Amino acid sequence: MKPATFQTLIVGGLCLAVAGLSGGLYNQIQRVAQLQDSSIQHQQALDTLQQDSNALKDTQEQLHYTVKDLRQMVDTGEQQANVLDPMLDQWAQEIQELRDGLAARATEADMTALRARLEQIEKQLLDLNSRPSLPPPPFAAKPKKTTLPKPIPLSPPFSVLGVESRGGERFLAITLHGSRTLADVRLLHSGEQTSTWRLKALEPTSAIFAVAEHPDQSVKFP
Repeated sequence: MKPATFQTLIVGGLCLAVAGLSGGLYNQIQRVAQLQDSSIQHQQALDTLQQDSNALKDTQEQLHYTVKDLRQMVDTGEQQANVLDPMLDQWAQEIQELRDGLAARATEADMTALRARLEQIEKQLLDLNSRPSLPPPPFAAKPKKTTLPKPIPLSPPFSVLGVESRGGERFLAITLHGSRTLADVRLLHSGEQTSTWRLKALEPTSAIFAVAEHPDQSVKFP
């Protein structure tokens, strides 16, 4: 074999070997690039998971502090309730004592006013009993035929002492003729009666009575 031909064969073999090595190296480079891309993706996924894990830890810590604050608030509320409950009981007792005191004072004031009024009625009663008896009213003149006869006023079987107010209602204080004690004083409400005289209404200056078989009678206040 000629030297030139041998050299050509060697060079050709070397070229084939280099070409084969180049192809394998290229494949290895592509594989390494793919592995690097996959590694980058995995690293990104790991970073994302690490961020999520850190966020969960932060949320867990915040919840822990929130629960701690709530427990402190509950403990503080219980302590305040333990302090306020005796105070509220004491205030309620003081308010009840004030109410009882006001009620007692109001009752005492009412009794004082009632005693003064009874003394005034007793004085009026004595004055009425000391007055001379009034003569019977004269008979009215015979009316004309064109006018109706005027009814003759009746003399009540009692004396009117005045008007009393009890609980926002008005009562007529009366006593029978000849009575001299407060025990004989009677209070009439509208609709009540004494003897045949039934109290119908109390006007500003007089009392209206319904009398059996007679027209209504008006009795003036003293």
